[in-house]
Amino acid sequence: MTRVFVSKDMASVALGADGLARAFADAGCEVVRTGSRGLFSIEPLVEVETDGARIAYGPVGPGDVAAVLDGSHPARIGAIEAHPFFASQQRFTFARCGVTDPLNLADYAANGGWKGLEAAFSLSPQEVVDAVKASGLRGRGGAGFPTGIKWQTVLDTDADEKFIVCNADEGDSGTFADRMLMEGDPYCLIEGMAIAGHAVGATHGYIYIRSEYPFAIEAMREAIARSAGKVAPFTLEVRVGAGAYVCGEETALLDSIEGRRGQVRAKPPLPAIEGLWGKPTVINNVLSLAAVPFILAEGAQAYADVGFGRSRGTMPIQIAGNVKNGGLYEVGFGVTLGELVDEIGGGTASGRPVRAVQVGGPLGAYFPPSMFHLPFDYEAFAQAGGLIGHAGITVFDDSVDMAHMARFAMEFCAVESCGKCTPCRIGSTRGVELIDRIVAKAPRESGALEAMPQIRNTKGAARTHDEEIDLLRDLCDTMKYGSLCALGGFTPYPVLSALDHFREDFGGASALPEAAE
Repeated sequence: MTRVFVSKDMASVALGADGLARAFADAGCEVVRTGSRGLFSIEPLVEVETDGARIAYGPVGPGDVAAVLDGSHPARIGAIEAHPFFASQQRFTFARCGVTDPLNLADYAANGGWKGLEAAFSLSPQEVVDAVKASGLRGRGGAGFPTGIKWQTVLDTDADEKFIVCNADEGDSGTFADRMLMEGDPYCLIEGMAIAGHAVGATHGYIYIRSEYPFAIEAMREAIARSAGKVAPFTLEVRVGAGAYVCGEETALLDSIEGRRGQVRAKPPLPAIEGLWGKPTVINNVLSLAAVPFILAEGAQAYADVGFGRSRGTMPIQIAGNVKNGGLYEVGFGVTLGELVDEIGGGTASGRPVRAVQVGGPLGAYFPPSMFHLPFDYEAFAQAGGLIGHAGITVFDDSVDMAHMARFAMEFCAVESCGKCTPCRIGSTRGVELIDRIVAKAPRESGALEAMPQIRNTKGAARTHDEEIDLLRDLCDTMKYGSLCALGGFTPYPVLSALDHFREDFGGASALPEAAE
């Protein structure tokens, strides 16, 4: 019987993978459902086992079964590992995604699963923490805080109970790595959380998943049930969020798990000292925890040897938006932004020139092609006025209106704010109004000003266009340094970067001098 592999990842299913799998089953094939390989332009993808190797075809549909099975289909890719999109990747975290049956325990073990946990159990908690420190692993959820330092704090804090919490509330636009990992290799996350539990003395963990991920929720619950004996005495459960963006912030997430409205807590105390139900808590992103099994199995140095500067290891980068090759690309830090957009992403799907790239989700900065030399690195992006965040890249062609995108950032913040702090709650609403006035006062919008309220400056005269822009910058400064969490604190990044690099869309000078250099 011919054996074929078809993804059951949510994105693949949306593109027709279920119908394709049924068609192969009807043709008498043994169908194995896997996670996605991560390049959506070739989905639905099927791999046919031939002479011990897997030959890929994609995209294909149910009507292509006969041509695929006799090898004549024109969408023949060959060995998927040789495809240009995959050949240059360094898959530490996503090595099994698209290869194995996600819920098959034997499949997981046969492909290197549980080796990290077995290695951890042979070490003391402090030795495990030291290994994570030596690897250089930093939080993959956005802040880039050293994971080992967080674990050390929880280990050193005396308490009768401690917790491991996985933040799987993947709310950033253009990001899907957490979902792909949970759907395509759920035991990897479970293994990472069990290692963390051993390292800090926690016996219970929670995986907080957004409700928009039904496939991931189902996969994780099933994987937890099947692997319970393997990770004992560590236990796990899934908690489902209601979709609030602010619950991606760690303390709001804790409130939600506790059954309360998700609101940001003031810090200190840090969650590592007083977290879930007042107990010491490790809170890490999916990608942070899923990187840990490799570190323990292969050694901290093998992980630290890859990367750039202080950014060590690999980063699963998600390429989305107006781009030809949308998908997940895992590689060591240091690849340039231009390589990611033009070479790996293939440029825009529309064929028009790239005008802007947003890195880090809806609160990330916009970068023009003149900055495509930037290496993908925490420090390099911070110095350039941006952030890596969850490593989502969204591409825009030259039809985008950047004043509109800046307004969207403020509007997004206003809608998603938990309302606890004034700079975020009020500042975002005033920001929307201010950008509307700036656009209305721009020379290209002559005649629109009459419909806008006339706000006066300290001298009693109606504020000029430039004065409104100065006020917007001042507002961004207040939000950046006065907000309780990153929702209000990061909203200025897209607004200020749009002003700095695309000033012409707001009216006035085409660009600031420092942006043109």
